[in-house]
Amino acid sequence: MEVATKKVTHLTNNTAKGLSNIGAIWSRDGKWLAFTQTDATGKNTSVFLANVSTGKATNLTPHQGEQTFFATDISPDSKTILLTSNSGNGYENAALLDVATKKLTWLTTGKWEVRSGAFSPDGKRLTWTTDEDGNGEIVVYDLATQKAQTLPVAKGINAPAGSESAFTRDGERMLFTHAGANSPNDIWVYDFASQQAHQITHSLSGGIRSEDMVEPFLVHFPSKDGKWQISAFVYAPYNAERSGKHAGIVSIHGGPTSQTLNTFNRNIQYLVNQGFFVIAPNYRGSTGYGKEFIDANLHDMGGGDLEDINSAADWLIKTGYVDAKKVAVMGGSYGGYLSMMAVTKSPERWAAGVPIVPFVNWFTEIENEDPDLREYDMATMGDPVKDAALLKDRSPINFVDKIKAPLLLFAGGNDPRCPKTEAEQVVQAVKKRGGVVEFKVYENEGHGFAKVENQIDAFTRIADFLKKYVPPEKCGCNIYE
Repeated sequence: MEVATKKVTHLTNNTAKGLSNIGAIWSRDGKWLAFTQTDATGKNTSVFLANVSTGKATNLTPHQGEQTFFATDISPDSKTILLTSNSGNGYENAALLDVATKKLTWLTTGKWEVRSGAFSPDGKRLTWTTDEDGNGEIVVYDLATQKAQTLPVAKGINAPAGSESAFTRDGERMLFTHAGANSPNDIWVYDFASQQAHQITHSLSGGIRSEDMVEPFLVHFPSKDGKWQISAFVYAPYNAERSGKHAGIVSIHGGPTSQTLNTFNRNIQYLVNQGFFVIAPNYRGSTGYGKEFIDANLHDMGGGDLEDINSAADWLIKTGYVDAKKVAVMGGSYGGYLSMMAVTKSPERWAAGVPIVPFVNWFTEIENEDPDLREYDMATMGDPVKDAALLKDRSPINFVDKIKAPLLLFAGGNDPRCPKTEAEQVVQAVKKRGGVVEFKVYENEGHGFAKVENQIDAFTRIADFLKKYVPPEKCGCNIYE
């Protein structure tokens, strides 16, 4: 858009092809725009470079098969694009793309997920971040010496601040964000000369101290079929004894192409502070562990990934802290779906379930959801006609009669992804057969709850519900007692 005249010129138009263009990046001279083009699944992407004056765009990463390329910055001289791709070894790695030759030069070749960042203003250095089993580290790379330095900052999720270069103009300092299990997201400055980091903002408020927060243990266990090593973060209340009497919660992230990270999670911290053990697994289909792991639940959602959820519950019980009869399952969106699959497919295992904005019926979900998400669901799970038998088996609404656990469901009145009619189907079916179910719709919310008053209300309800049906042992762990 020309700001002065407000004239808009379209550089791309892929509506008919079902493609999307994202992440536009200006060159320093304003003559070029790099962007990433993606299909509905997000598993096949390409990097394009558009001439702003002519509107002509060139695909710089032509390829065969499913591969991803995501542009994150253009060098100051416009000759090189910094990008992330899994085309090398199936894991996301950082690379430099020569605009003239379309040749890739790999900066990393490891098996931890990497996200490329940005060039420094002088073009001498660049950044990327690594995701090592849920911990994010910042790496600064010197193009002249080809040496990489990992910034010596606290464990958690660290990333350069902002969408552009986080370096100061002289390149001597860097702005970055840090979030850890005991600290919400804050802005820090790293000084390269002193190799010290200085905190700028302080987000903890209301008299809460970082030492009152619980830091999780990173644990691993094999999948039931032996194909995968599953990672999980385990939160244990302070002062808990190995009595075998504690209550536990399996907390399932959404997505499924997402990841539980070692970052601040106020909802989990609140529940742990009430005395609950919490395990948050990165089940198959999660990001962070390579393309093969992401694709492991392709056309098998509610199958192998559900077994990983069951294994997480088993691990929690085997610690000797948690009572096998006092384990609840909880999750939002796709995590809400897996929560419903858990209480219907493994009814004996669960003492309570808290599905948050779930979908429960593949047929009605695909019929009523946002069109873009419909395309994704059909590409990753199946067609309602061709794959009707699979979708029927993986729709928990068809097995409500198996549920034994009391349920607490939440929905948003304006949810375009998992419409409230999904949760309503469960509530009606459970009530019809005389089961225990509580239901709350936030009519002024969409997919998930944005308003603070609704967030507080929801998790107060969750804590009260869980205390009623899976009461935690007294452990002196509640800082408000």
